[in-house]
Amino acid sequence: MLTRRSFLAQGALAVAGGVALADDRGALPDGSASKGMITREADEAIRKGLAYLSTHRNRDNGYGSTVNYQGNVAITSLAGLAFMAGGHEPGRGPYGKIVTDCLEFVLNQEDAQRPGYLHNPTGTGHGPMYGHGFGTLFLAEAHGMVANKKLRARVKDTLKRAVKLIVDGQNREGGWRYFPTSKDADISVTICQIMALRSARNAGIAVPKTVVDRCVEYVKRCQDNDGSFRYQAQGIGRGHGQTFARTAAGVCALYSAGIYSGREIDRGLRHLMQFKPPSHFPRFDMHYFYGHYYAVQAMWTAGGDKWAEWYPAIRDELISNQKPDGRWDDAICFHYGTAMACIVLQVPNNYLPILQK
Repeated sequence: MLTRRSFLAQGALAVAGGVALADDRGALPDGSASKGMITREADEAIRKGLAYLSTHRNRDNGYGSTVNYQGNVAITSLAGLAFMAGGHEPGRGPYGKIVTDCLEFVLNQEDAQRPGYLHNPTGTGHGPMYGHGFGTLFLAEAHGMVANKKLRARVKDTLKRAVKLIVDGQNREGGWRYFPTSKDADISVTICQIMALRSARNAGIAVPKTVVDRCVEYVKRCQDNDGSFRYQAQGIGRGHGQTFARTAAGVCALYSAGIYSGREIDRGLRHLMQFKPPSHFPRFDMHYFYGHYYAVQAMWTAGGDKWAEWYPAIRDELISNQKPDGRWDDAICFHYGTAMACIVLQVPNNYLPILQK
């Protein structure tokens, strides 16, 4: 299993142009924040959730339980990450075979006409760069854990091409949007790409510092005076109803870029705290799991009282909403909701490299 020490050592090796990706690990709290957080009830909910995912795969080993999302790269990647968050590595552990299958599925979605582009056109409702971002993150998180030499080499080669596509796809605004060629940007797609780049950097893939710096500038331009984040820097996407998910994404984007303190972080976290569960918007809102996926990571990194208040609240809410068969319902699909819930509940495990402190 990849240890925290080896993970940090790998991350220190990835530099571009002689300058490492922005980093300030000294600002991060240690892993003691996880102690006692996963209760017996949470452990049982995780067990049932992973069991559901293991027995409800699609025939091609991909995930996505509705017609529009069958074989979706993002959902398949999130399912793989959900198993990895429980300590199941590719080829190792009770669900190791499933993680390997998810990896191979994502690798097989690389577009032959556009090297590195992780995209299944039959399984994407809209915004294929979401799938590419989560797919790249999954490859990067699994990279150091793949024991099979042939598969490990394939993961690394594909990851390099996937990272290059993200780097080349950054537009003049400094962010990303639905397609590799998009001319504008939004905070939602941008967080997917910068988190993937951070994970890839930790896996030893070079990431140009200029790309990170431009992303930071874009994300900061999206923030309003109240600490919330707009959907786009030009002022599009205001409104209290959806600021939770966008703000969680904005804070995580800054964390992924190595910004762990400052006015933007403080204001963002303060705004987020007003949305502490019980949730203030319908559970079937398509941004529910998306928002909580990033919010729990933001609070985990922030640590202290914020984490101590937030995680038990979302933990108990998720446990109460789990169906008897182990799934979580969601407006997108059952696979998506279940994978997201399992990832959120397992953050205290500290197994995913992107979350390790």
